[in-house]
Amino acid sequence: MANSEILIAVGILFLAGLLLDKVGRIVHVPRVTLLILLGAVVGPPLLDWLPHDFNKSDEFYAPTALTMVAFLLGGSLSPETLKSHGREIMIISLTLVAVSVAVVATGLWLIGLPVGIAVLLGGMSAATDPAATHDVITQAGAKGRFATNLLGIVAIDDAWGLLAFSMAMTLAGIMVDQNATMALIHGATEVGGAIALGLAIGLPAAFLTGRIKPGEPTLIEAIGLVFLCAGLALHFQVSFLLTGMVCGTTIVNLARHHDRPFHEIERIEWPFMLLFFVMAGASLKTGNLMEVGYICIAYFILRAFARLLGGWAGGRLAGLPHHESRMTGLGLMPQAGVAIGMALVASERFPEIGELLLAVAVASTIAFELIGPFLTQTAIRRVSPA
Repeated sequence: MANSEILIAVGILFLAGLLLDKVGRIVHVPRVTLLILLGAVVGPPLLDWLPHDFNKSDEFYAPTALTMVAFLLGGSLSPETLKSHGREIMIISLTLVAVSVAVVATGLWLIGLPVGIAVLLGGMSAATDPAATHDVITQAGAKGRFATNLLGIVAIDDAWGLLAFSMAMTLAGIMVDQNATMALIHGATEVGGAIALGLAIGLPAAFLTGRIKPGEPTLIEAIGLVFLCAGLALHFQVSFLLTGMVCGTTIVNLARHHDRPFHEIERIEWPFMLLFFVMAGASLKTGNLMEVGYICIAYFILRAFARLLGGWAGGRLAGLPHHESRMTGLGLMPQAGVAIGMALVASERFPEIGELLLAVAVASTIAFELIGPFLTQTAIRRVSPA
């Protein structure tokens, strides 16, 4: 009976997600936000209609979905892509990530949060929303350097953000754990092990994949690599995010016979992400939101300020005109599901603060997904008026 209930729930959620995607396009609300709200409505926060065993399946599809995201992010770091994006985008994206982490972490620490929590939330703040940014630019029909820079930055800055968050996890472990030496060893093992595992899977995969269907891995090859990365990373207790990213980067840089090595994964990523976002909303506890409301507000303000400051600083370092530098951060405000994924990973590593991290991630993602696209549109219009 439990299995039938789970299958029915998954089927209904898939169809509901399809409907919400259509509704979101009509009312101009991001589908990520609607899926999180759907999870909160049908889950324990409100109606509590989801099967009890449904929550347990989150241990399977959450790592799978996030490994897919990391795998695709790794695929964005090819030499051709980085070269085509140019010096401006590299400087701005790296500056933006560094400033976001530093400003948010420092600001939250100054208002009284423990250093470990502040660092984790700082690392989470680097995440953006490539889909929302791309949609706004496409809808506006924007052309020219500013729009190209925005598209290039969101294509790679989640990759830098993921690396920054992995380092934040290690640093937080040292600060939270009273035994600093053991925490340092654990952090180094987790990061080093993930890199080694990603290389161990990526090196042979770079040569072997894309042979059955010349130039492009088949669906079985693509999903097999993702499952292998996620499963082995969980087994060896290393970061599955970093493992997937290193594996993806290795393949895209070494597999010269590939045309689009991750094309097949893009087709199957969304169903996993849909369930992930719904469960993020279902796991939200309204009591936690009330308790950490001031943290959510502080995080929102600090991240918004950090985006403006980081965009301006990066733009000036890259030699952009002053008016473009001022608008760059405004155009990169959206924050999507990668931030929730980061919070989920951190909550598993630090369960004592997991609910706080997830509450801030969900609340801020909803806020930035609602406000961010409008700010991106405003930035484009001010730089490239019609």
